[in-house]
This record gives sequence, structure tokens and C-alpha cells, in this order.
Amino acid sequence: MPLHVPPAPAPALRSVLAALASPTAVHEAHTPSLRALQGPLTAELPLPVHVLDRLGISQPAAGGRPPRTRLTGWRFLIRSADRYVAAADTRLTPDGWAFSHFFEGPYVAATERALRQAESLGKNYQPRLLSVPELYMLTLWLHGAVGADASSGLPAGEDLLVPLAPAPPGIAAYRPHPVSELLPVLTHRLTPATAPAPPTLAAPAA
Repeated sequence: MPLHVPPAPAPALRSVLAALASPTAVHEAHTPSLRALQGPLTAELPLPVHVLDRLGISQPAAGGRPPRTRLTGWRFLIRSADRYVAAADTRLTPDGWAFSHFFEGPYVAATERALRQAESLGKNYQPRLLSVPELYMLTLWLHGAVGADASSGLPAGEDLLVPLAPAPPGIAAYRPHPVSELLPVLTHRLTPATAPAPPTLAAPAA
């Protein structure tokens, strides 16, 4: 399998499984699908969630500081029978990893679709999620260092970022972009227009 899904911290997985087994936690979740299901639920495909910081101040005019990433949680897709119906997020607390919340919506299906697409690329990657909060954007980060610590590291130029739907205007969802290609476009959107804008990364012509 080309994708090397990193193992999640055991306490993070245990917290999600405990929440799934709790009728109160499931009933109080803002996820109609979870509340309506009667069969067993499983937590699969753990993905570390990283946030890309300082994107808007990474230009030389702002001191040339590069963006940095920080781990904010682990996300699990929740499976019922043959489909994913929701996701569960965990967060790091002073006492360790803890369950945060369940959710459903477009990013659940988008994550599954992007992972399936990544498997067809025929290359070895470690899948992660990379959030760009300044642009309300979430991407599947395909990291080339498959044995790396999933909790740290910066996107390498040859890594791929796959925007998930809904993506910002002018950026095609599900189209893999090298970091070296996509990052300048994202940075330009958050800095004053001092030069012609790079081309938008729309979907290729059919």
C-alpha cells in the first residue's frame, strides 16, 4: 500500500473508542449520522492534524521568516459498515491526549476521497492533514519521509498538498500540488500585491 498511515498515540485512540462506546457522548454529538446508527462503529485512518502558521508574514519584506507547522491533534474517520459517517478529533491537554469532538460534513467525504486518490499515485507517502486557517483551507499533506515522526516536521518542497473540498476560489480541490508550487500561491493571497499574482491553480482542462 503506497500510503504509510502513522500510528496514533495510544491514549488518543483510547479516548475516541471510549467516546464511541459512551451513549451520552454519541447522543450529545452534533452528528445526526452517529445518533441514528445502531451497528458497531470503528475508528480508522488516524491522521495527525498540523496547522501552518505565519503564512502571511513569510515574505522577505516581512523579515523572510518561513512558515512553521505545529501539531494540534489527531483525527480519526469513523466507519459504520462499509462507509465513513463522521470523524473524531482529539487534542493534547496537560494530562495527555483527550477526545475533543465528533463531527460530520464535507471534509469527511473529502478526506476519504483524497486518501483513495493518493493511493493511486503509486508512490510512498505518509498522509497527514495540514490546515491553513488564514485561508479557511484544509489539505491532505503527503509527506515523502514515510518513517518520520508524524508529530513534527515541515512540508518539504517535493511533498504534495491535496486541497480538500471546499477549497478556496481559484484552487482546485483534489488536485495534488508540490509544496514548492502551492505555497507561494497561498502566501501571495495574504500579502500586499507588490508583483503580478501567480496563476491560479484551477483544475486542468478536460
